Amino acid sequence: MVGNYDFLTNSGHDNSPGIQELESPEGELHLRFYVPSENEFALPAIGVREVLSTPPDRITAIPNASHLLLGTLNWRGQVIWVADLGQFLGDAVALNTDRPEIPVIVIEDQDTMIGLAVERIVDMDWLDIEQVQMPTNVADSMVPFLRGEWSIDHSQNRYLRLLNQVAILRSARWGA
Repeated sequence: MVGNYDFLTNSGHDNSPGIQELESPEGELHLRFYVPSENEFALPAIGVREVLSTPPDRITAIPNASHLLLGTLNWRGQVIWVADLGQFLGDAVALNTDRPEIPVIVIEDQDTMIGLAVERIVDMDWLDIEQVQMPTNVADSMVPFLRGEWSIDHSQNRYLRLLNQVAILRSARWGA
């Protein structure tokens, strides 16, 4: 394989210098994911520390903690809280923890970190921040944590909502 640059060319074994150019990404990099209610959200990649899948038994339930919190997780020697993001945002549907692994998005701002348990991770996408619109038809409980939304399919009322991870981390709801 060393010295074989065929994987860089358009046409394989011919001698043309047709190196494929990578498309320049436009916008900002975001992590896309779903909560149990099937609402799709995005977080700016810059605020995401790590994405992991953890078995539910690695999350230790803490008695008398907020109903929004699933418990704590030992993440790289540091104990962090793990929350049901859908419940935090006001969804009626709780996260199903009866499965082999739970996707957790670790977000941070300054020295504060929390794990956000979600239904499933979609992928990372470059999204044009200039196209973000004011959120429409969202619950009042969600509004303080949104930066805006992109319309995916207006006729079917499908939106990709952009979350503000700093507002989530600094929320007074964690003490509730």
